[in-house]
Amino acid sequence: MDYYQILGVNKDSSAAEIKKAYRKLALQFHPDKNNGGKEAEDKFKEISEAYAVLSDPEKKKQYDLYGSADFRQRYSQEDIFRGFDLNDILRQFGFRSGQTGSPRGQMHNMGGAGSPFTTFFSQGPAGGCGGGSCHSTLEKGQDMNYQITISLEDVLHGAERTITLRKNGSTQNVSVKIPKGIEEGKKLRLQGKGGPSPQGGPPGDLYLKVEIAPHQLFSRDGDDLIVEKPVSFSEACFGTRIEVETLEGKKFMVTVGPATDHNARLRIRGYGLPRGPMGERGDLFVRISVQVPRELNDEQKHLVEQLQACGL
Repeated sequence: MDYYQILGVNKDSSAAEIKKAYRKLALQFHPDKNNGGKEAEDKFKEISEAYAVLSDPEKKKQYDLYGSADFRQRYSQEDIFRGFDLNDILRQFGFRSGQTGSPRGQMHNMGGAGSPFTTFFSQGPAGGCGGGSCHSTLEKGQDMNYQITISLEDVLHGAERTITLRKNGSTQNVSVKIPKGIEEGKKLRLQGKGGPSPQGGPPGDLYLKVEIAPHQLFSRDGDDLIVEKPVSFSEACFGTRIEVETLEGKKFMVTVGPATDHNARLRIRGYGLPRGPMGERGDLFVRISVQVPRELNDEQKHLVEQLQACGL
């Protein structure tokens, strides 16, 4: 879903231009103007969602950063409309809050499933319900929550996974895109992949909570990676060069300077993890571990005793 295309604006359009575009489309597709038509209702929801994102500077920034597909995986419907008062916006445009002015029906703000416009329409005599009113609710299906485990390599490169879900006694394979740079604990949203609606409405959404499996060599610190490399006591004293391999398999020779302390960190810039799908990479830190031998032969023991006598 391209929010800019939906509203007919450009990325560099001002807030006033975005609002003007939304107002024009809201007047065109509001159910008051379309006798409660389903096509107009769907279009009205689309333009309202687009305006909820593009009118909020932070959401707009995230949308521009991640792109449409990754943004909608990261942000649930509730996240998108958080802080967005649809009724207040419509009042500014001259509509009454919470209902249409059409004699054929009313649009009710149900507020379900994180959306400000889960709607239903009541039809008058023209709708075939006699002199009364009949209501067709479009209750959304239940959202589902699963956990997905990925590797640090998936965080670095991005990935696509196929997971198997069980719904109503049957299995269903669902493909999910893992965006680069995703953090542990984040949730990926797959719209319409949740439980079915009990009344024929839209299905719920599937939320996949991300867990990152421990790596044999690397640990994560935000967007940085840390790898531990052992050196001997003499190498820490006099300095040495060690080989370091990055997460993607590139090898570097790194200089360990003289008098390097235990747990000292050396930095290789730009070989950490991405800062989001389009962001630059963090750094790789090499943590130096000065090794103390557990056993000494006679010659080594004699040399260490001499060092001790010299105050080392």
